[in-house]
Formats: sequence, C-alpha cells, structure tokens
Amino acid sequence: MTKFFKDVSREMKKVSWPKGRELTSYTVTVLTTVAFVAVFFAVIDLSISQLLNLFF
Repeated sequence: MTKFFKDVSREMKKVSWPKGRELTSYTVTVLTTVAFVAVFFAVIDLSISQLLNLFF
C-alpha cells in the first residue's frame, strides 16, 4: 500500500498543471459550451413539446 502511494506521488510530480490564465480560459470555455448545449436542448425540447401538442 505504501509503495502505491509513493508511486502516485512520484507520478503526480510529473503532471503539467495549467497556469492561472490557462485555467481561467479553460473554465470559461467549458461553462460557455455547457450553457450553449443546455439552451440548445431546451429549445429542441420546447419545439418537440409544441409540435406534439398540435397533434394530441
């Protein structure tokens, strides 16, 4: 078990972590994409609901 955690610690030191500016850029990109997808599917859902209400 101890060897495992030592190996994990050694590997984590090799990781290239993003800088503050990169992290902010990635976060904004992810949030924008999530908001766009949420609005897109909300519009699709509303459209399908309205279409089905016309027939039923």
